[in-house]
Amino acid sequence: MTARRTAIALAVLGLSALLPAATLTIVNANAASSGFNDPTPATPVGGNAGTTLGAQRLIAFQYAADLWGALLVSDVEIRIQASFVALDCTEDSATLGSTASIQLAQDFPGARFPSTWYPTALANRLAGHDLFPGNPNTNGDDIRSRFNSSLGMTNCLSGTDWYYGLDNNHLNKIDLVTVVLHELAHGLGFETFVDSSGAQFLNDPDVYEHLIFDTDAGQLWTDMSPTQRAASYVNARRVSWAGTRVQAVVPGILDPGTPLLRVDTPASVAGEYPVGIAVFGPPLSAAGVSGTLVPAQDAADAAGATATDACSAISNAAALAGKMAFVDRGTCLFTDKAKNVQKAGAIAMVVADNEAGAPPEALGGADDAVEIPAVRITLDDGNRLRAALAAGVDVTLALDLSVRSGADARGRALLFATDPDQPGSSISHFDDSARPNLLMEP
Repeated sequence: MTARRTAIALAVLGLSALLPAATLTIVNANAASSGFNDPTPATPVGGNAGTTLGAQRLIAFQYAADLWGALLVSDVEIRIQASFVALDCTEDSATLGSTASIQLAQDFPGARFPSTWYPTALANRLAGHDLFPGNPNTNGDDIRSRFNSSLGMTNCLSGTDWYYGLDNNHLNKIDLVTVVLHELAHGLGFETFVDSSGAQFLNDPDVYEHLIFDTDAGQLWTDMSPTQRAASYVNARRVSWAGTRVQAVVPGILDPGTPLLRVDTPASVAGEYPVGIAVFGPPLSAAGVSGTLVPAQDAADAAGATATDACSAISNAAALAGKMAFVDRGTCLFTDKAKNVQKAGAIAMVVADNEAGAPPEALGGADDAVEIPAVRITLDDGNRLRAALAAGVDVTLALDLSVRSGADARGRALLFATDPDQPGSSISHFDDSARPNLLMEP
C-alpha cells in the first residue's frame, strides 16, 4: 500500500503525516488452534515468513497496523482486539472483515466539537491520554476487528482465498493487508454512526458527520433534520467531504475527468446527468460527441410488436442515422444493443435503466466490433428524458476535465451515497467513481 492510496483517508482522519508516531497493538482474541492460532502448516509467501496459517495471518495484520502506525500521530497506544471468525458468506459474496470503535466519547478535554461522538482512538489522541483505561468490558481495547476465516471454503466464495504476502502480489486472491488497512481506517474514525433514517446516535452528531456536505441542499449534515439527512443518504454523487485537508490533496490523487451526459435543450430537462460508462467501445473524450437523442425501435417478436431495447435489428434506421440512440435496458447483452444501433448509423448509445437506483452502474461486456461510445443513465433520468424526446433532446456525451473523478465541481471528494442505501457501505466510504481506486472505496 503506497502513501498515494492512503493520503485521502489520512486527511479525513485529521491526523498529520508530518511527524508520524503511533503504536497500534494487536490483541489476539482467538481461542487456541483457531484464527490467529491456527496451526495448519503454511509456506512463507511474499515476504511473510510465517510457517503456520495463524502466524501468517498475524504477521500480515501487524504489518498493516504498522503501516498506519508509521503515518499517524498519537501519544496513546491504540489497542486492536482482532480475530479470524466465520462471517456472513455465500457462494457469490462474503463479508471480508468488520471493524469499528468499541466505544465512543464526547465532551472530553481536547474535543473540537461539543456534544459530538468521537471514536476511542481519535478521542484518546485529542485528549492526550487513555479515556477508558482498563475497562472491564473491553480489557482496555479501542477497536474490534474481525475477519472471515471461511473465505474459500464451500459456499464462501469457493475458488478464492486470502493472500497473506506483504508485497501486494495477490493475483486472483484477496489481499489481506489491503483489506486490513481499509478496515482499520473505519475503527480509527472513518465512519458515521448516522443510520439511513437520518437518526443520530443517541441524538448527537458524530465527528465524521461534521464534514458531510450535501451539494444539492448546500448544508452540512449537522445542520440538517433527520428527514433531510435520510434524503441525503441516498443522494448519489451529490454528497461530499467538506474537509479542507482532503480537498487540498484531491488534485494530487484523483485523475482529471468525470464522464457525464449534458443536455443542452430543451430547457425543461437541460443540465448534467451522471452516467455509467461502458467498459467496451471507445472511451469518452473531452471533446465529446454531440447529437439528438432518438429512441431506437426494433421488433420485439415475430408478430412485429415494437420494442425500444435494441435487442434485435433496428426498424427506424433512417431516423437513427447520425443521431444518438436512446435505448431501454432489456434482456440482451449491452454489446448486442450497441452493435444493433451502430449498424443503423447511430453515433452513440444511451441506455436507460429499467430498475430504480443511483448512481448508474457501468455497462459490462466485451466486443471489439463496438465502435461507438455507450453509457447508462438511471431509471428516473431516463423517464425524464423520454418524456421530452418529442421536443428534440440535444445532448453531449463527454469527459469533463474540469471535474476530477470521484470529486464534485468544487474539488471536494465525493462520498459513497447510493439509492437504495447499502448498509455498511453508504456514506462511510469514498465514492467508487474515483480513479485511481482509493483505499476507502467500498
